[in-house]
Amino acid sequence: MESAVGYEKELQNYIDSEKAAVKLANYVGNLLYDKGVELVLFRNHLTDTTTSEIINLHNYAEKTVGKKIYIKTTAALAELLYDIDLPPSKIDIGKLAYEWIQDGEKFESKTDFLKNQLSDVIQAGAVQFEPRDVVLYGFGRIGRLAARELIKQAGKGQQLRLRAIVTRNASPEQLIKRAALLRNDSVHNAFKGTVDVDTENKNLIVNGQIIKMIEASNPEDIDYTQYGINNALVIDNTGVFKDKEALGRHRKSKGVSRVLLTAPGSGIPNIVYGINHKDLDLESTHIFSAASCTTNAISPILKVVNDQFGIEKGHIETIHAYTNDQNLLDNMHKKPRRGRSAAINMVITSTGAGKAVTKVIPDLADKLTANAVRVPTPNGSLAMMNLTLNKATSVEDINAKVKEAALNGPLVNQIYYSVDPELVSNDIIGNVCCSVFDAPATIVAPDGKNVVLYTWYDNEYGYTKQVIRMAKYIAKVRRHIYY
Repeated sequence: MESAVGYEKELQNYIDSEKAAVKLANYVGNLLYDKGVELVLFRNHLTDTTTSEIINLHNYAEKTVGKKIYIKTTAALAELLYDIDLPPSKIDIGKLAYEWIQDGEKFESKTDFLKNQLSDVIQAGAVQFEPRDVVLYGFGRIGRLAARELIKQAGKGQQLRLRAIVTRNASPEQLIKRAALLRNDSVHNAFKGTVDVDTENKNLIVNGQIIKMIEASNPEDIDYTQYGINNALVIDNTGVFKDKEALGRHRKSKGVSRVLLTAPGSGIPNIVYGINHKDLDLESTHIFSAASCTTNAISPILKVVNDQFGIEKGHIETIHAYTNDQNLLDNMHKKPRRGRSAAINMVITSTGAGKAVTKVIPDLADKLTANAVRVPTPNGSLAMMNLTLNKATSVEDINAKVKEAALNGPLVNQIYYSVDPELVSNDIIGNVCCSVFDAPATIVAPDGKNVVLYTWYDNEYGYTKQVIRMAKYIAKVRRHIYY
């Protein structure tokens, strides 16, 4: 009888949690679309999440973040936020829930508490900016994920508006095929929205947003103003134009003011958002690089370790998912070994990530070597960092420093601190952070100065999130943030 009572009680508790999660999800959507207020939970996205995912995020708050919160509390706070006059902003509802548990008794009501905690955001008022037009030049793996993200973030307070996509061919047949690729993805699953094709006017209509499909072979040949596009940011994801001169061709087009490259670039600033983006002179610089997926994955961890312990030297080996650059079956390829079948071989290849990191963290110049092994997985990669430190440490100490950086400070959107001892590559697909630190895998030698660190990364989606963060920064469309 006792076990039956315990069973019913536990089930009812879960059902109550599901009900609260549904309520929270409802207000997450209302706040985003009605007010341009995005809610996150300890930096984890709540938009388009299921009730089970919301429950798991609350478990994550207790087990990993070390801050126990309750879904009923977060749901109640979200409901009250809707009635407060908030400008477009990004607010951590998990942080607020924990602060309410700690200090709520000092306030007469939850509303008074929220107004106190968010006083700076409320007093600052609406952010004064016009949504910036964005053009995707190229529509490959990164381009389609960027399109999904830009479309998903539409609503009041919208920062970036996807207005056009440029490809070499925009025939009706091509439009239909590209719409299908946007709609369905073998790695990232179906797009949670509607994708329609207007072949007569060469438009894609995605969640009600009209996106002009432009056919062009040369960047400078396009007049974007004829489509009502002005002062646009071009995100070049073709992989064709990689230096300042080539990318400068975009700025010869009417309607373009800035260019962002989704690859390492030559003669232009290579930026890992969260580390060196504030070093930019946005007034005089107009062409930028978001570096590579691997550089974005390893730089946050290397930054923390170098700041805390000092890095004397090290080697970085990336175990990287295969890409479209490789051959499905054996065939000619301009680079060594990449001509062999990507689906059935591990392939040693070069990576510029070791040198690229020094552009982001100059203190590491001449201290790192790097190489890569492409493996038969379509997405999800791993970087192994074998480092010699100046200051001795322990597994517990170095993990604690990375965890602190993942939860507080400028790298909270870049580092995800994982404590899962069963983590594998598929588990990190769709992670919004560019670096998923595998804490249980950390190795420290007896001398305390030789360490091996592992960080995973979704080399497509995690990197795309960094590109979008960078795009918002250089376009000067930044919202208020409460983290």
